[in-house]
Amino acid sequence: MRICLLGALMAASALAHAEVQTREIPYTAADGTKMVGYYAYDDAVEGKRPGVVVVHEWWGLNDYAKRRARDLAELGYSALAIDMYGEGKNTEHPKDAMSFMQAALADADAAKARFNAGMDLLREQQQTDADKLAAVGYCFGGKVVLDMARQGVPLDGVVSFHGALATQTRAVPGSVKARVLVEHGSADSMVSSDDVAALSAEMVKAGADFQLVNLPGAKHGFTNPDADRFQEKGVDVAYDKAADEQSWSDMQRFLGETFGQGN
Repeated sequence: MRICLLGALMAASALAHAEVQTREIPYTAADGTKMVGYYAYDDAVEGKRPGVVVVHEWWGLNDYAKRRARDLAELGYSALAIDMYGEGKNTEHPKDAMSFMQAALADADAAKARFNAGMDLLREQQQTDADKLAAVGYCFGGKVVLDMARQGVPLDGVVSFHGALATQTRAVPGSVKARVLVEHGSADSMVSSDDVAALSAEMVKAGADFQLVNLPGAKHGFTNPDADRFQEKGVDVAYDKAADEQSWSDMQRFLGETFGQGN
């Protein structure tokens, strides 16, 4: 009886101390740019677990992107919010964000190399099952993860939240290896209905495992509680609690199916 009680107390103590661990990890892109990754994992989870790359909005690697890495860690994933701009820079000014984004997307091969550098860093973490990798992205990041899927980057799945859908690197038959989930707001003024139709046609033609969820009334940025504050800067974005919660639930189901788990 005493042994059982001691075991229960030890287990309870371990649970009490288990929590999401985070750290910043410097790394370097192929072009020599210094990058900063934000890594998160739950130390209560034993052994290796699937890895998820998180790609930030056009604002850069800010607190929101880091929060999403922690959220994924709480679900039992090894999560890394990567840096697509360099030196972890971020902004709250739309003009700067546009400039950062355009520079990052100016060269498709360079953007792919930056993504791959982050993905390789996640793969190297001892908690990561390197054979099970996915990526999620928001706004600019949604476009990035879609483009990585289009270009055949070896991912099991990608999820785009209010991402830009147009691209200069369209998928071709057989090029998309990852399962694809797109969470799109029906009231997103930054993405046209033509873009939505074009993406769907592109994915069907490519033979991709593709799902698109149209969230009624949701605007661009619907997952980010800070979006309403950015409206004051002249950006047509808005947080939508219902769309945020539904899209997150959809993602959990999607990743669970992709990795053969019950998340």
